[in-house]
Amino acid sequence: MPGLRALGPSMLSGPPVTAPATPEALLKRFQAASERQRRSLIPQLQQRLAEIQPLITDHLNGLDATGDDWAAGLLIQWLVADGGPQRDAFLARFPDGWLATTSSQGVDYAPLQQLLILQDWEEADRQTSAILRQLAGADAVQRGYVYYSEVPRMGAVDLETLDRLWVCFSRGRFGFSVQSRLLRSCNGRWEALWKKLGWKLDGRWTRYPGSFQWSIDAPEGHMPLVNQLRGVRLMDALLNHRGLLKRIAS
Repeated sequence: MPGLRALGPSMLSGPPVTAPATPEALLKRFQAASERQRRSLIPQLQQRLAEIQPLITDHLNGLDATGDDWAAGLLIQWLVADGGPQRDAFLARFPDGWLATTSSQGVDYAPLQQLLILQDWEEADRQTSAILRQLAGADAVQRGYVYYSEVPRMGAVDLETLDRLWVCFSRGRFGFSVQSRLLRSCNGRWEALWKKLGWKLDGRWTRYPGSFQWSIDAPEGHMPLVNQLRGVRLMDALLNHRGLLKRIAS
């Protein structure tokens, strides 16, 4: 018809179609991303988890098991989440856990690591309390709790190991070093910290264990729980232990 112009290919085409990243490329992108970028990539990875799961074990071979990279921890949790042969194969290959752990006091960290991998947060918290009593000595084990004066004798490498485990398997949300950072953000005000951690609400201590949030969605620093009912001295002693101070500084 007069006045109409033929539509060329350029007028019919829309924006260029970008092919979705391969699972391998997506994994590499996640590993190399910044903290903020990683968190934004999590939904995309979850949508393609069926493609990514078979690649995780080999991907772990290229990662540092002596650090505390939470990307590795999250991938491991996804690998074992659905059970089945992939989970069995992983646990058989790493019976003591993938993250390398060290103790100067003969502590076996394999049970705690497995609880954290399985995201059994409440039992992992109890296991952490038991380890702290073990590190404090026989008297603490017998009485069932730790005095602040017993904290300095705890092995520096052990507190570092505890913190690495919690950081690695909580997407960087839980651990003593996280609690220390939050205390600094509160300008050292303990009352403000208790509220931020979700340990105190409307001026009242959160009831243990029923009112605590045993979930990855709990407030940052919510775990591990230190018995704050004995005052700030125990928490202060832990966060100022030479092992944690060295770890935080590095």
